[in-house]
Amino acid sequence: MTPVDVVKTRIQIDPAFKHLNMISGTRHVIAKEGAPALLTGFGPTAVGYFIQGGAKFAGYEYWKAKGVEWVGPENAVKYRTVIYLGSASVAEFFADILLTPLEATRIRLVSQPSYATGLVSGFTRLAREGGVRELYAGFIPILCKQIPYAIGQFTVNELCHEAAYRSMSEETRRNLSGSAKLTLQLGSGIIAGFAAAILSHPADTLLSQINKGHGPSGSMAHRLGVLARQAGFRGLFAGLGPRMIMTAGLVSGQFVLYDKVKQALGAPPGIEIHKEKSTAV
Repeated sequence: MTPVDVVKTRIQIDPAFKHLNMISGTRHVIAKEGAPALLTGFGPTAVGYFIQGGAKFAGYEYWKAKGVEWVGPENAVKYRTVIYLGSASVAEFFADILLTPLEATRIRLVSQPSYATGLVSGFTRLAREGGVRELYAGFIPILCKQIPYAIGQFTVNELCHEAAYRSMSEETRRNLSGSAKLTLQLGSGIIAGFAAAILSHPADTLLSQINKGHGPSGSMAHRLGVLARQAGFRGLFAGLGPRMIMTAGLVSGQFVLYDKVKQALGAPPGIEIHKEKSTAV
């Protein structure tokens, strides 16, 4: 996913990429900087999203269970969407505390290839020159990006599974083969990935600008407002196509991997609060 992310970030912040798409942007990077440039930021991307993903998935399971406990099992189905939204939001908030410094490092490496040679050197330079303030400069924008992302990821995935299960008879659902379950996971994950990308993309664009140092001085709200007005609607969604491709693969892969890890560890399945009534005979 790193090459897609590199091109997407360049489209968002580099004027030379302003009118390029995924294919032409990739060719431009290779022509100007060589193929290895497409892997710029791989370290912080891998480490950051591994840590953040683990915290987010575990947090979502925890807060969903807490939500069911607070409203009571008898009301859980009725308020399931609220539980999904709340659980995703709270889990993402805490996960982003871990992610933000690594995301700041990634964006700096992608936008300024000569800034450092990799994760460790980039992180230490950013910490040394800017301190905690610079490492967390993008915390508010990343919350604005990642919370809608998590809402799309988890809520849409849950609703896709519910829609699929309600179209089946109880017997069909009980006897689903492994390949059918995998297909359902991947399909739901792809749709959830598209939703996550669309909901979070304006903030993703602003986050790239903030971490590049763009925008006026002042409060974060003022900086974000100015950058949003400068970008306009079209500019806020620059690079959406590549990011949808990246996110669909990432989200669907995460759900499959998380399920396999849980099975390997013998962990119990997550709580399901879908409507059980089937529309199939």
